[in-house]
Amino acid sequence: MPTTNGNRKILDLKRWEFCTPSPVNTAAGSFIASSRHYRQQQLFVQAQTVAYLYNPNEDGWIQIPSPAYTTAVAAGACGTAACWSTGTTVGASQLTATDGTTSTIITNQTIARDLRGYSVHITGGPNNGQTLEILSNTTGANAVLRVATQGSAFTASTTYRLLTPVWYTLNGGTVAAAQWRKYCFATNTWTSLTTTGLPASVGTDARLIATPSWIDTTYKAFGSGTATSGGATTLTDSGKSWTTNQWTNYQVRIVSGTGAGQIRTISSNTSTALTVPTWGTNPDATSVYSIEGNDDFIYLIGAGAVTLYRYSISGNSWSTLSPGAARSGAPSTGMSGHWIWGATDSAWTSESAIINGGRIYSFRGGAGAILDYYDIAANTWTSNITYAPKTETFTTGTKYVYIGDYLYMQKDATGRWFRYNIVTSQMDGWNTMLYPNGAALLGDTAFNVHYHDGETDIDYIHMLLNTSAVHLRQMVI
Repeated sequence: MPTTNGNRKILDLKRWEFCTPSPVNTAAGSFIASSRHYRQQQLFVQAQTVAYLYNPNEDGWIQIPSPAYTTAVAAGACGTAACWSTGTTVGASQLTATDGTTSTIITNQTIARDLRGYSVHITGGPNNGQTLEILSNTTGANAVLRVATQGSAFTASTTYRLLTPVWYTLNGGTVAAAQWRKYCFATNTWTSLTTTGLPASVGTDARLIATPSWIDTTYKAFGSGTATSGGATTLTDSGKSWTTNQWTNYQVRIVSGTGAGQIRTISSNTSTALTVPTWGTNPDATSVYSIEGNDDFIYLIGAGAVTLYRYSISGNSWSTLSPGAARSGAPSTGMSGHWIWGATDSAWTSESAIINGGRIYSFRGGAGAILDYYDIAANTWTSNITYAPKTETFTTGTKYVYIGDYLYMQKDATGRWFRYNIVTSQMDGWNTMLYPNGAALLGDTAFNVHYHDGETDIDYIHMLLNTSAVHLRQMVI
């Protein structure tokens, strides 16, 4: 029987309820990086050698291997979750199978976990383009994935990527080896990544922001269709009326037909054509495509500066972006950073002038009320957005959650929550957490858990209190 949410505003008051407490207290610099993946697990990095996963399905915490950062967790520490994995392999966009059958893929990875319910995307070779649920898997070296029987056997020419969560984490302080690390859920391993191109140190406060194509259990498409033609670096759909360059820095994925499985970053577009790096196989009039958030990019903002950095997962490389309009002031303590992908207003969802998927919103914090956004396609900042009433300020201890049309935030360590409407640029009081916080801490430890059943979508905001193991949640009415 489908779930029905009968809660109504005014009639039903919002109530915080207790969840299983964290095994350890939040500490200065500790943070939660939220995965909007199949099981919606949350990575809590509490200290240099201490990290846990929270499983909302079971309301339980489990310790994972040590992050083993170079130094203690400090101001500026932050993390984000990507939607795809190449296991312990670094600087790659896909993996290569060692063999298979019509229903099995023999991987080149040492998998440590049961991945049933997660998915695998076939990027090349037999059955290219398919995204298949993992029905079961073996563990250990050259682990075998079992999927539904396909028309062709998987072989050593099959390339794939696991649609399983990977958390990317950056510790605060002096940037050195083992300060920028990823934790792969499938392999249960931490791996150090390049720090070349990062600032010499990360402090004050910072945020990492991913722009994943896969959210919950499916791809989030901002545009789609069937190509009418293609070239070595283009995909054309003559029926479209896109705004010039609206898709820059999104990705296009060939879902089926000629060239299926390929993913490319969009470098520019006209009203009917996308320009991309060279295809392996040129698309044609059979190529069904989807335009999505860019799986390869992770943005870093903050660290007490206006400088904006972008990491390429497939290249294991950092670049410093040079926005056409720079951010007019540096973010500080209690800042935020969220990729906006689910606004419901027609101005945001129109495929011909898309806004969804194209902006990162960021409160500056520092006991101020200033809000800016970064336009991913245009590579520009819009600073000091006008909104009302713009009187509440945010600093150390502030926590943030993004859901749909809204940004939710707890002010400092006061327990007072607010809701900012992204579409209408209005700030409202939301409610107050009556359970007392401890002393305000840097590090965001709030997150969203989404429940979907038929036509019903219910969101819960979770939080770990400042200087505490207390864990509460509230249904968003």
